[in-house]
Formats: sequence, C-alpha cells, structure tokens
Amino acid sequence: MNSVVIGTGPHKLSVTIEVLDERERVLHQGRYGTDRDGYRQMLAAARQFEQRSWAVEGCNGIGRHVAQRLVADGEIVVDVPAKLAARARLFDTGNGRKTDPADAHSVAVVALRTQNLTQVRVDDELVALRLLADRRDELGRTRTQTVNRLHRLLLELLPGGAKRFLTAAQAQALLDSVTPTDVAGRVRHQLATELLGEIVVLDKKMKDSDKTLRKAVNATGTGLVGLFGIGPAGAARILGDVGDVARFATRSRFASWNGTAPLDASSGEQKRHRLSRAGNRRINRALHIMAIVQIRHNTPGRAYFRRRGQDPDGGDQGA
Repeated sequence: MNSVVIGTGPHKLSVTIEVLDERERVLHQGRYGTDRDGYRQMLAAARQFEQRSWAVEGCNGIGRHVAQRLVADGEIVVDVPAKLAARARLFDTGNGRKTDPADAHSVAVVALRTQNLTQVRVDDELVALRLLADRRDELGRTRTQTVNRLHRLLLELLPGGAKRFLTAAQAQALLDSVTPTDVAGRVRHQLATELLGEIVVLDKKMKDSDKTLRKAVNATGTGLVGLFGIGPAGAARILGDVGDVARFATRSRFASWNGTAPLDASSGEQKRHRLSRAGNRRINRALHIMAIVQIRHNTPGRAYFRRRGQDPDGGDQGA
C-alpha cells in the first residue's frame, strides 16, 4: 500500500484531518473532537492506512496537544510551520480562504512537498525548561502590573507618589506613614495594602521559581551560564525555545529565526542595514540583555563593540 500523509488542522476542541496519497488525491476527510472518544475515532480512521505519517500545524503552539498524543501512541508526526501552510493555501484554489478543511489540506500538501520538516518527539527536559521560563516571565509581568497599580494609588495618597523602583518593604513604610481621614482615602489605603500583599506573595514565588530554574539549567550541563550576561532564566529561555540547534542548517538561518540578522536597506551604491522586527522575540530579548550587560562591563563583547564603532567594515576581525 502506498504511503499517505494525514494533514491536521488542530483546534482546542476539534481536529480536522485530510488524508492525501503521494499523488495528492484525497482519500479521507473528517472532523473529530479532541476528547477521548473523538481522538479514538480519528486514530481508528487513520489506522486503516498502514503506511502513514501525520502533519500537524503548530506543534509548538495550538497543535502541541494533538501532536504529543499521537507521538505517545507511536505515530510518526512532523511539524508544519504556519507560514508554510499559509503559502500553500494562498496558491491553492478557493481564493485562499482560511477554513478548517482548507487548513488540513494545505498542511498535508506542505508535508508532501517539503523535505526536512522537523519530526516531533516526546516532550523532554528542554520542554520542561521552556515551561519553567514561561512561568518565570508570567510572574514577572504580573508583578510589574501589580506594582503599577500600587504606584497609581500611592500617587493619590502621597504628594509626588513613590519612586520608580519600589520594594515591598519600601512600599510598606510609605503606607505606614499615611493615615487618610476621608472615605476615598481609606479605600485607597486598603486597596494599596491588598496590592502590597500580592507583591509579597509574587516576590516569594519569583524567588522559588529562580531556584527551580537554576537547578534545572545546571542539570543540563549547558555552558550558556558561563557567558557573561546569561543567567539561569536566559539560559532556560534559549535552551527551551531553540531545542535542537541542529535543525538550523547554518548560523545565518539561526540568526534570521531569532531576529538578530540585519535586513538590507540599501539604495544604489549606498550600503545600509536595519534591524529586523521579525523572529523569535523572546530569544532576541535574551541575547539583547546579554549584549547590553557585556557592553556595560569590561568584557570581550565590549571590546568588540568599540572596534565596530571605530571601524564598521573591519571591526569583526580577530573577534
């Protein structure tokens, strides 16, 4: 029996599949739920084809839950980037309309026509690192939002408010120095006290998260933490998001993926470049923080930066 590719358009509650043979003939179409019964029905429909592989869109996003269940059941699954699926849908019939059947079809077509797609593996310690890094970032964003709300109330309770970088102890001292007499002031003071309590809890969670991250990163044996400007959080972000760096054919492709490769902005004989706004912004941010830290201290990175400033065309020699 000829091999088939099962294109998959995943959602939270449903999955649309389309089975194509090597000549792109449609052998089966269907929409199934993502609950236990729906998943079993989908798997049974697919297993009537002995030589099969699955193509799932967004295996690092919305398609992760489907891809990981399939891999756990011994199925061969490849990850189809959403950008490739969108291109296939654009050049197909149907005016490029985005529907679930069209998504499944375009994903299957991409898998048939594209070589070297990434095969999905069972989640490992790198996925755990990414989850821990995501949690640490979420805690940081939540604390920033809470501090901003506290600043707004302190500005109404105290003349001039509080300084920008505020610790929990400093905020508590400011609140202790205020004794409002009006109803609105007492409510503001009460809300500010509640926000301060949330900040104390978040600080403890962030401290515990940092310990867990440091332990998990050290367990990998990575040398990233040896780079000046890369801490456990940055190393976890890089390891978790990059995964297997061998999936990038060249370092230039890796630079394009993380958004550090400059874009050509030349006109005529003038040679200029501009910063890219594309790519993985989380990796870009981690690398940017490393670069800034190195520039601010006496490091080889700072020396390289100064050489580039003095000789933009040849500053990278000897770096």
